[in-house]
Amino acid sequence: ADPTRRDLLDRLRQRDGQTLTELESVLKMTRFGVMKHLDVLEAANLVITRKVGRFKYHYLNTAPVQELVDRWIEPITRQPLTRALLDLKSTLEGETDMPAATKPDFMLETFIRTTPQKLWEALTSAELSKQYHFAKAAFTGKVATGEHYEFLRPEGGVMLSGTILEADPYNRLEMTFVPGWGDGERKASRNVYELQPMGSLTKLTVLHFDIPPGYEGVAEGWAQIVASLKSFLETGQALDFSQGVAA
Repeated sequence: ADPTRRDLLDRLRQRDGQTLTELESVLKMTRFGVMKHLDVLEAANLVITRKVGRFKYHYLNTAPVQELVDRWIEPITRQPLTRALLDLKSTLEGETDMPAATKPDFMLETFIRTTPQKLWEALTSAELSKQYHFAKAAFTGKVATGEHYEFLRPEGGVMLSGTILEADPYNRLEMTFVPGWGDGERKASRNVYELQPMGSLTKLTVLHFDIPPGYEGVAEGWAQIVASLKSFLETGQALDFSQGVAA
């Protein structure tokens, strides 16, 4: 409820991955005051951080926000016209050489009541991925470094493709990300899944690097995929975002 914390969340929504110095520069309070507000947001899992070198970058964690939407807001917005007005997806396009990125442009973190083995299978299985993916696209390809992969639409055609850059089963999966939709040159970016066992839970961290300006709409796609994946693994039911109800 604090206006400063709401302001911090808004600023991270507008531009993710900011340092404490960047956030402090636009707020009329001391560095210590900003740190206290960020600590509260981190404790609530609304902000997550990534340290690269001597810098600590802050990201809006959309996973708990998406869960709030699914539980309380989505049932109110099931009318097609309302859903269309609230649809914030943007189109990714193009392909380019991969620059060496040091900090992610987007970061999401959630905890799923499952094992790393079952989560890994869900991420890399054609049969499972199409059940929770918002477009019912199925992951196909050999999960090994240097191999090509695709997400195939149920009606045919490639929704997404790329190359596996690193495959460490049950721990880390890194790949290039080339969308199969949109017009013009399609630029490649890079996404990473990090899996960490936490007792009966597995922490899933999704990172997306090298997102070109104007392509930030990919964040909503990640939020929906991860929310549906969590529901699928924990309850056996995926989320159907086209209808606003569980599939």
